[in-house]
Amino acid sequence: MIAGPRLPSAEGRALRERFPPRLAAAAWDFTGQDRTAVLARLLSPPFALDNYSSQSYRKFGLIRVLDWLAARPGRTWQDRWNASGAGIDGYADWRPPVARWLRETGRVAEDNRSAERQLSVGMMQLVCADVIRPGMGWLLTTATPRNLSGEMARVRDPAGFSKLSELGSASLASYSVTRTAVEWVAVIAAAKGGTVADITVGDCLELLEISDALFPNTGGKGPSFYQLLHEMGVFPPGAPVTVRMFNPNFQGKLTPGQLIDRYDLACRPVRDLLVDYLRERQPAIDYATLRGLSTVLAGAFWKDLENHHPGIDSLRLSPDVAAAWRERLQTKESRTAEGAAAGAREPRMCSADYVMRVRSFYFDIAQWAADDPARWGPWAVPCPFRDAGATFRKEKNRRKSRMDQRTRERLPVLPTLLAAVGQSRKAAAARLEAAQSARPGELFTAGGMTLRRSQLSTRSSRTWAEDPETGNRRDLGLEEDKAFWAWAAVEVLRDTGIRIEELTELSHHSLVQYRHPSTGQLIPLLHIAPSKTDQERLLVISPELADVLSIVLLRVRDQDGAVPLVAAYDRYERVWMPPMPLIFQRRIGIENRPAGIDGVRRLLNFALAATGLADASGMPLTFTPHDFRRIFTTEAIMNGMPPHIAQLVLGHKDITTTMGYKAVYPDEAITAHRAFIARRRYLRPAEEYRTPTEAEWEEFLGHFQRRKVELGDCGRAYGTACHHEHACIRCALLRVDPARRGRLAEIRDSLLARIDEVREHGWLGEVEGLKVSLAAANDKIAHLDLLQSRSSGTTDLGMPGFPASTTHTPGQPPGPVRQP
Repeated sequence: MIAGPRLPSAEGRALRERFPPRLAAAAWDFTGQDRTAVLARLLSPPFALDNYSSQSYRKFGLIRVLDWLAARPGRTWQDRWNASGAGIDGYADWRPPVARWLRETGRVAEDNRSAERQLSVGMMQLVCADVIRPGMGWLLTTATPRNLSGEMARVRDPAGFSKLSELGSASLASYSVTRTAVEWVAVIAAAKGGTVADITVGDCLELLEISDALFPNTGGKGPSFYQLLHEMGVFPPGAPVTVRMFNPNFQGKLTPGQLIDRYDLACRPVRDLLVDYLRERQPAIDYATLRGLSTVLAGAFWKDLENHHPGIDSLRLSPDVAAAWRERLQTKESRTAEGAAAGAREPRMCSADYVMRVRSFYFDIAQWAADDPARWGPWAVPCPFRDAGATFRKEKNRRKSRMDQRTRERLPVLPTLLAAVGQSRKAAAARLEAAQSARPGELFTAGGMTLRRSQLSTRSSRTWAEDPETGNRRDLGLEEDKAFWAWAAVEVLRDTGIRIEELTELSHHSLVQYRHPSTGQLIPLLHIAPSKTDQERLLVISPELADVLSIVLLRVRDQDGAVPLVAAYDRYERVWMPPMPLIFQRRIGIENRPAGIDGVRRLLNFALAATGLADASGMPLTFTPHDFRRIFTTEAIMNGMPPHIAQLVLGHKDITTTMGYKAVYPDEAITAHRAFIARRRYLRPAEEYRTPTEAEWEEFLGHFQRRKVELGDCGRAYGTACHHEHACIRCALLRVDPARRGRLAEIRDSLLARIDEVREHGWLGEVEGLKVSLAAANDKIAHLDLLQSRSSGTTDLGMPGFPASTTHTPGQPPGPVRQP
């Protein structure tokens, strides 16, 4: 496969055109001054130093650079600098030729060894005084002038650079990152002129492009300077909130032609056919499917045929060629470094899916040829793969078996994982807090470890500590951040069963409320935006999930109490999303960034590495975000959720997909249940399909009102009777109101007293029953205490208020109220 073009996103291309860089000026006031005026200006405040010795040193360096430039042709000092050729290559030291010229012309003595250092100081003064504007590339690569930002802050724009330094110090970025960012801002100001406030978005993009060209192996030197300028408010409204929009790694959508041309097909007619086929399919499928289709048809199918059958130019394949391709498709090149070096191959898990896509390609052309024979008729040939359906079903069954086994392995260890991530979060937070309270070099013990606060030679916004035995240094702030977000991701994924892309797209606007029309009770809901199946849905937020979300929101809010707006990149559709108050966002250096899909996977691996869990083969156990979705489905159906309700909760289009997620669900139960639903729908009297009366609707609402009991609410389903003979204290469906904990404690104490009484009188037949009630009361008290301990003192999700009541029309069920 040949690497495709590294294209910016569509938004990136549009922004480049909208924000062009400032053009390099040919002449300006300061560069057109004569020698006398330049010297008079640079030898007076703010350029002159108070120290006489240092100022004399600077004066001689300035005079010698001006002498050298005066001997070059040109009307202005910039013209003379350009004519000298010294600013072309920053990697070559420009000072030795100048020092040699000074010695040859008798301006410095032959044994003068400080001439080159003085030239650096002289050039610094001319650049900072806006007499000369070297190119950005020269300033990035030259060793001189040094400390450009410090001198620019002193003589050009003290207020602007002071504000930049303050923002950098307040961020979580390291001192070296913020220092480099301020230095790059000085590079732009030196090359373009003006102050920090005059810098434009286009100037920043030009600097990034020059950096990418100069440092191709490192992908540039980092965009932190852009985030500092954006946070400072230098850019106008509408400027991109993150410079990552211009990063070539975040590619835009490729056209069908570009998708096919990634594989450099030799047969031009077939190449054009594949391009036309993708264009025909493009309106009905998303970009991820289109890209996958191009990979199968152009890469895995036709490119493979061209490699093994040079000169092939027809879709009509002989049985031997088709069979050989299917045989090669069973394996693929090894992804490990050792295997790739040895030329090893490994089994391909989705070979039947590839064959099915190729068959669809043949059948589509045959069908389209009937409607448009001139265009598709010449390519309509019999499909050489006629038995792929049975192989596809067999592979699908095998995949289902593997996924079921994977779920069976991970379901029992889920409580262990939850406890591990919770403990890891608390321990990491305790170590960070203890380290911040300790003095440099002081030992402290927290989170089960004894560490020493590191003594740093330079300033750092991070909290470093080291192991007193090994001396290994650790960034405790980074460890706490990873532990927190790993805990948050695990809790949300296991409580909701949402997809990983849906998790990363959760925003503050996803929190909505529904107010019960009769009781006025507010029910928090989680709005899941359309993703894979383009279907939105609402999930009820449990108290445990509300607790987790409140803690996350408290962490991501800024100083003003608002959730920062961040721009996320949709890796599937290859587009940048508008800035949103995403819930899963992290502070990376100077910038708030959304948690990406790969980032969440790395956090899960980080959390699992500390648990020591292993699978049946003894290898470390791994969890993917989708494993939580399968576990959620399995637990939900095992605990009585009807499959068709689980389908709605998960957002599946077909209940077959939902049942495929459920591990070890009997086929006969599925068949019987679906047949029962079909018969019930067929035999149900037509009069049942009517608008409910007011009395029926009130009876429905009254059922939920009658669930109120002394200690809280009964959670049994509508239309069901109590199977515990109203022994609520023992019932698992009782949801205890935290405000009734005192009453629950009284019941527990009464049970203890009752047990003592029956033992005193010898009524041992009642002891066992009282013990069951006592155990249930203790469990409910422990559950309430656990929720209270996990709470941060508030569960305010920051949702706006809603009207006290909502109107309701009889016969129309009330719907959820969306947050504005």
